[in-house]
Amino acid sequence: RRLWVAAERLAQLLAVLPEVVLMPVIAPVQGGARSGAASRADALRELLRGRLETLGPVTAEELATPLGLASSEAMMALLALEAEGVAMRGQYRTPARGEEEWCDRRLLARIHRQTLQKLRNQVEPVSPAVLMQFLLAWHGLGEDRAEGPEAVRLALMRLRGFIAPAAAWEAALLPARVERYASAHLDSVLAAGQFTWIRAGAEPVAGQRRAGPVRATPIALLERNEAGAWTALTPVVEPAQLALSSAARAVCATLASRGAVFFVDLVRATGLLRTQVEQALAELVAWGLVTSDGFGGLRALITPAARRASFARPLRSGGVSLDAAGRWSLVERVHGDAAGAGEAGLALIAWALLDRYGVVFRSVLRREAGWLPPWREIARALRRLEARGEIRGGRFVSGFSGEQFARPEVVDQLRAQRRQGAPAGQVAVASADPLNLCGILTPGPRVPVGPRNRVLYRGGVPVATYVGGEVQWLVPSDSREEWAARNLLVRGDRERFYLPGDLRRN
Repeated sequence: RRLWVAAERLAQLLAVLPEVVLMPVIAPVQGGARSGAASRADALRELLRGRLETLGPVTAEELATPLGLASSEAMMALLALEAEGVAMRGQYRTPARGEEEWCDRRLLARIHRQTLQKLRNQVEPVSPAVLMQFLLAWHGLGEDRAEGPEAVRLALMRLRGFIAPAAAWEAALLPARVERYASAHLDSVLAAGQFTWIRAGAEPVAGQRRAGPVRATPIALLERNEAGAWTALTPVVEPAQLALSSAARAVCATLASRGAVFFVDLVRATGLLRTQVEQALAELVAWGLVTSDGFGGLRALITPAARRASFARPLRSGGVSLDAAGRWSLVERVHGDAAGAGEAGLALIAWALLDRYGVVFRSVLRREAGWLPPWREIARALRRLEARGEIRGGRFVSGFSGEQFARPEVVDQLRAQRRQGAPAGQVAVASADPLNLCGILTPGPRVPVGPRNRVLYRGGVPVATYVGGEVQWLVPSDSREEWAARNLLVRGDRERFYLPGDLRRN
């Protein structure tokens, strides 16, 4: 067996293999850090350090075999190098050999950077219209919509963390994604415990009073296991800091001492009138302090009192009642240092944005409300996900500067969408929908959030808007197309789903 060794390493090799024969006979180079070794273990560690600097990913057996050593002896030296932070172990080569491999830390970082750059260079960007076509299909806005509670659950996974007016959730967002949507579908999903709703962005103002939620109150639906990451983005509101009514303080104290409580038990425990407890809950919801098991509680609070069921007006078909809200409880909020500013919380928010848009970059997040962390923090979380190989980075959409990140499966779907071309149909998107990206992703004027405002997309391009009761055409159209588009903008999809009468009017 022949070995080549540098004169600088000869002293270390002789310490490990004293029986070797030198050809030609030379003297070890004296001086310097590599001239000698205190022990055989130290010499072997230094030899393997030099090998790792040039070999890349390698197993302990591959390092030990040229020296005629047992792999266990090489493993001891590698563990010492790992303790120094020089070597890292894992499975790096493709296909994986199923064995533990070792690599120099700096070399591994270099390989990783080059791999990411290679993956980024493989991406061919698509136009904003193609991305818009993908998003409409990604959210299920089209003819082939699923139905039932499972479709609602999937829609909420896409929309979790998004802030929309309270009335818009059941009047626009969910019906656009679920065929024949019914309010009972959302109630059953929330009753299962995976999701919850909160009033988002309520900041305390000294001396300010809030009577209760209205239809435009910003509401977010969250996964319960992610709620801490989202609520940590807003300041913690202490009831003592707010100008609450005496009834609201009594209800808040009852919920703090007894935990989750049904509405009828709240009335009995506080000793207040039913209407007083209703007003107190409305006030606490407006401050973002309480939530309920189902959406029925919020649905009842944003319904005029004359339309709610009570002891004097029994619940009729299509009516709403606070008794059907399930249990009421205080919203658990976490300080920003505990979750919102941490890596785990930012990663949850980054995944929610990736689930919503497929491709995330700074411009597309302009549609999100102001409770998101700064883009620099989101980008840092996205870079960590890319470094772990969970998402892709690159230039996926043309016409936008800055970093872009995407789910791996979305990259292939964007390519397929570009090959298929633009679909023939038209889709009307409500102004409160996160896909209202007119003036952000696609050209055209921004469509303000309003009860009936909509934007009409054809082939991923906005062709008309409906704002304040007026239709504005963005592209030339013939009279036949204008008639169909006007009906779609004005009427929407209200005939396709069931809602209580007060929400249907939206």
